[in-house]
Amino acid sequence: MGSLFRSEEVCLAQLFLQSASAYSCVSELGERGLLEFRDLNPKVSAFQRRFVGEVRRCEEMEKTFTFLQQELRDAGRVLGPCPDSPRAPLAREALRVQEQSEQLAQELREVSRNRASLRGRLRELRQYLHVLREGQRFTSLPAPLGSPPRPRALSEREPILDPSLHQHLDRKINFVAGVIHPWRVSAFERLLWRACRGYLVASFVEMPEPMEDPATGESITWVIFLISYWGEQIGQKIRKISDCFHCHVYPYPESEASRADTMSGLHSQIQDLSVVLEETEQYLAQVLDKVVLVLPTWRVQVQKMKAIYLVLNQCSFDVTEKCLIAEVWCPVRDLTQVQDALRQGSYKSGSSVECFVQRIPTSESPPTLIRTNKFTAGFQSIVDAYGVASYQEVNPAPYAIITFPFIFAIMFGDVGHGLLMFLFALWMVLYENSPSLRQASNEIWLTFFEGRYLILLMGAFSIYTGFIYNECFSKATVIFPSAWSVATMANHSSWSSAYLATHPSLTLDPNVTGVFQGPYPFGIDPIWSLATNHLNFLNSFKMKMSVVLGVVHMGFGVLLGVFNHVHFQQRHRLVLELLPEMVFLLALFGYLVFLIFYKWVKFSVADSMVAPSILIHFIDMFLFTSNADNLPLYQGQVPVQTVLVVLALASVPVLLLGTPLYLCCRRRAPRTGRPAPVAAGEQEPLLEGQEAGNSVNATKEDVESGGHDPDSEHLDFAEIFMHQAIHTIEYCLGCVSNTASYLRLWALSLAHAQLSEVLWTMVMRNGFVRLSYVGGVVLVPTFAAFAVLTVAILLVMEGLSAFLHALRLHWVEFQNKFYVGAGYKLCPFAFAPDAWE
Repeated sequence: MGSLFRSEEVCLAQLFLQSASAYSCVSELGERGLLEFRDLNPKVSAFQRRFVGEVRRCEEMEKTFTFLQQELRDAGRVLGPCPDSPRAPLAREALRVQEQSEQLAQELREVSRNRASLRGRLRELRQYLHVLREGQRFTSLPAPLGSPPRPRALSEREPILDPSLHQHLDRKINFVAGVIHPWRVSAFERLLWRACRGYLVASFVEMPEPMEDPATGESITWVIFLISYWGEQIGQKIRKISDCFHCHVYPYPESEASRADTMSGLHSQIQDLSVVLEETEQYLAQVLDKVVLVLPTWRVQVQKMKAIYLVLNQCSFDVTEKCLIAEVWCPVRDLTQVQDALRQGSYKSGSSVECFVQRIPTSESPPTLIRTNKFTAGFQSIVDAYGVASYQEVNPAPYAIITFPFIFAIMFGDVGHGLLMFLFALWMVLYENSPSLRQASNEIWLTFFEGRYLILLMGAFSIYTGFIYNECFSKATVIFPSAWSVATMANHSSWSSAYLATHPSLTLDPNVTGVFQGPYPFGIDPIWSLATNHLNFLNSFKMKMSVVLGVVHMGFGVLLGVFNHVHFQQRHRLVLELLPEMVFLLALFGYLVFLIFYKWVKFSVADSMVAPSILIHFIDMFLFTSNADNLPLYQGQVPVQTVLVVLALASVPVLLLGTPLYLCCRRRAPRTGRPAPVAAGEQEPLLEGQEAGNSVNATKEDVESGGHDPDSEHLDFAEIFMHQAIHTIEYCLGCVSNTASYLRLWALSLAHAQLSEVLWTMVMRNGFVRLSYVGGVVLVPTFAAFAVLTVAILLVMEGLSAFLHALRLHWVEFQNKFYVGAGYKLCPFAFAPDAWE
């Protein structure tokens, strides 16, 4: 809880690493995730650093891994995450990984190339076989006897020439056969006809089975063509056109016997190639199995190795070139773990000299480290979204664990809606270790899942405020008997049948004995849901409640500034800032809260008609006047209000001028015992190439004085005064505007209640019109519509609206009173398991 209340103490330290054991030490530190390394070579290019060769070697291995992963993806294999977290490889292991990965990549390239070649050859043989089969039908089938002559179409499956006419032909008929892409058939046919002027006969037919297109990898149905022609020039034109259309042309034997021999040879070649291709596929599967087995581990190891060398590139060598010196931000409580990690790294590397860590002073503001768990992470992320806390500043997150869900619930108070939200969050909490929930790709779902504990508390608090408002899906619940008695009122009134017939609304007078029997045990009396003036009653209650809670919330934020002032040794701000801020807030708005409670306590039902208006009294308070028509709440009210306004106005100049004048007087006060200046020659640098003045050049005097001289801070009075003036104006005006801003609690609560009532009246109540079987059937879709609208509008939209308003109240109205949020997070060098998946 101490770490959650304010950030941990973080120091600047130096790591002295022996060259032989630096790699092992950084690897051990990365496994533990304790330190944030600083770059000691900011002016050195990334290509001029010492370990750039090792980084390039890691990048080459990553390219090889990318090729292996692409081959797995092409083969339909899924590469799973690394089962464990292997450590970064040593130099010998890295060479072995590089050699084996390159060997696997070379085998994959050769096997993939052979498989592609075999597939292409097998595809060509099958296409050739289909061409000969279809060509055999074109050229060898005789025409039926006695059939009438008819014109030939390009797609007819008939012999191109009548066998009875062969003896009358003196010229030799040649053939061009092949396959073409189906999209190019029509253009190919037109160009053939125009270029050859009709001196050819072309036939086209689809291939019986689809085959792969080598250009795109898609399976298509190729078209077989057979062209007969006369003359060598026509043949040359046909072949050129076929080449232009990327046709696969195959030799077509002239005799039928030659075609039969060719087809039988093709059958045997196809069988042999199929056997060879099957064996190649099996060998490729074996190689891919090896890749699936070793690639996840290799990838994690190389990524860790690359990260280590990138960190080593941020280090600097000492003047002897035998030791690397690194600067790190380290939590003070982890210094012993850092030293243990360095000892382990030195032992694993076999170095005889141990590495060590040394804490050094610095005047820089350290990074912020706030350790969280799965419960507090959601609340801390809300605070960090506004701004990371300054170093060791009070952290608002532990208080937001209670105040944020409570303020949300004030605007979202409903037992039914809160219960649905609570059950949804409880389901996420109970199954939070489920991989399907954690590894979902939907960003909106991941946002809900990360804030499951926040939603759980929001739902629980909404149930509580729903019982306070006595609302469950906009309907009141009778947990306890009502404190109002209608029978007593009827017995003491002249309510005849004629009077009841002409007066649909009856008034219950609490002044009548027995009508009002005291306050309801918990929450709002359910009889108010039946009253016609229930909205006026709830508005008055919620508006005053919003003002009271707002002033308490802001006052608590101002009081939290005490911890900052005491921790940073700025006790003058307790008197010059905190005290006038509290006087200004309590003298005005604290007094308003007092008036609300005083009026609730003093005036009863009997004298409620003569109760004065608090709003008019508050306005008269600023005008230093009184209103005769508005009776005072107590004796001496006007003098008291005058004194409070004077106190509030008097606190403004104290808040404006107190801190600047104090710092100016403190600066001008004489100081004694100042240390003598150190000669420039005594500041010997520890690192090669470092300039004087950097933190790595700490001298003995710097260490003894704590790292910086108190007089080194240059205080500009004008700048301090301007900053204080802005703070004073912002605070004084903010007290007014922020108090009014808390009225959004009343407005959002009213809007949520009215939307719930409208949804029940317009949708759900229509399902209870009939009590017959037809009414039961109608009730099912009515309830479905009511459920969908409840989830979509009241839970999602209204919940998001209440969440955003609660977020604004915490960021602007609450955190603005004490929280600066000008820090930056500590980003330790760690091998996170999620980064490798």
